[in-house]
Amino acid sequence: MNSSMPSPTPARRYARVLSIAGSDSGGGAGVQADLKTFSALGCYGMTAITAITAQNTCGVTGIHGIPPEMLRAQIDAVVQDIGVDAVKIGMLHSPEVVRVVADAIRTYRLPHVVLDPVMVATSGDKLIADETVGVLVRELFPLVEVITPNLDEAGWLLGRSIGSVDALPEAAQELLGLGARAALLKGGHLPGEWVVDLLAVQGGGTKRLESSRIATHNGHGTGCTLSSAIAAFLAIGEPLPLAVEHARTYILGAIAAGADVTTGRGHGPLNHGYAPLAQRVLQA
Repeated sequence: MNSSMPSPTPARRYARVLSIAGSDSGGGAGVQADLKTFSALGCYGMTAITAITAQNTCGVTGIHGIPPEMLRAQIDAVVQDIGVDAVKIGMLHSPEVVRVVADAIRTYRLPHVVLDPVMVATSGDKLIADETVGVLVRELFPLVEVITPNLDEAGWLLGRSIGSVDALPEAAQELLGLGARAALLKGGHLPGEWVVDLLAVQGGGTKRLESSRIATHNGHGTGCTLSSAIAAFLAIGEPLPLAVEHARTYILGAIAAGADVTTGRGHGPLNHGYAPLAQRVLQA
C-alpha cells in the first residue's frame, strides 16, 4: 500500500518592495509615489516612514522626523513577517536615521537596495541636514546596489557642478569612487530636447540612456518614481541594466500621461497608474 502523501502546493506570493522614505502629504512624491509605482508595476508595497512632511505642489512647509527607534520598529515589523525582495530608500534627513537604515540592511541582508539620495524637493526646498551627507556616503553607499542622484544631488556629493552631457561619464566614475557599486546619474536638469542618463557599474562599464524631453510642468516626484520603479523590476528578478531600462520606460509613460493634467497650483505629479500591470504572483 502506497502511504506517501502528495507533495504540498508551492506557496504563491507577491513580489515585495519596501520603501524607506518620507511621507509627502500632497501625494506626488515620497512613500505615496512609491506605493503608487509598486502597485502599477504589479508589486506589493510596504513602507517604513522616515519623516512626515507638510507639502503640496507649491512647496514644503514643514518636516517632522520620525524617531529612529520607531523607524527601526517599522522595518523590523515588515521584514520579520512579510519579507522583502527589494528596497527603495528615499529621504533620510539625519545621521541617526541613516545609521538605523544601514544597520537594518546589514542585519537582515536586505537584497536589491536602491538609494535615491533625496536632498532637495522639486520646489527647491532643502530636505536633508548638511551633516547627513557624509554619513550617507560612508554608511550606505557600500551597501546598496545602485544610487540614483540627479545632477544637483551629484553636484552636492562631488562638491562641484556638472554642466554638460559630456561631463556625465567622469562624474559617474567619481560617484563610484565614493563607494557606490553602481550609479544612475540623471541628466534631466540639463537643457536641450533630449534627456540623457548614464548608468555606471563597478567593473561593468557605462550605459547611456536617451529619450526626448516631454514638455510639462508636472515633474513632482519623478526621482522617487524612477528609483521605486527600478526597485520593483529588481524585485521580480530583472538584472540592474534591464531594470533601469524598464523603469525609464515606465516613468516616461507616466510623465506623458500626466503632462497636461492640472493638479494644484505648482509642480503637479505624474500619472502613476496610466498603464497598470496585473499583480505579479511568484513561487516561493
